[in-house]
Amino acid sequence: MSDLHFPPRELGVMSVLWKLGSATVAEVRDHLDEELAYTSVLSALQTLEKKGYVRPEAEGRAYRYFPTVAAENAGRSAISRIKDSIFQGSADRMFAQLVSDKKVSRAELERMRAMLRERLEDDA
Repeated sequence: MSDLHFPPRELGVMSVLWKLGSATVAEVRDHLDEELAYTSVLSALQTLEKKGYVRPEAEGRAYRYFPTVAAENAGRSAISRIKDSIFQGSADRMFAQLVSDKKVSRAELERMRAMLRERLEDDA
């Protein structure tokens, strides 16, 4: 599952599962940014199950859904697609866009600096 892609509705459902760790259809519905019918959320979860991205466990009369892919893996795949399609495969152009964003706080920039320093030391 190296190339993960989630359409917007499925990504919204997965985001809830990643945040909560697991959830019933009703719990997912309660935590979504958009108001969806119960059947729409159930349908999205069933599609994600068919794709192998979630697994259900019976819980009384309902099911509790658990993500089977980590958010980090989905993020890695999405970032790779963005890098390739928007920044023509250039990590430094993508990085420049990120750090030039005025909404990125000084504290976040300092953490990025520390991560870069650590990565460079690991590669030395």
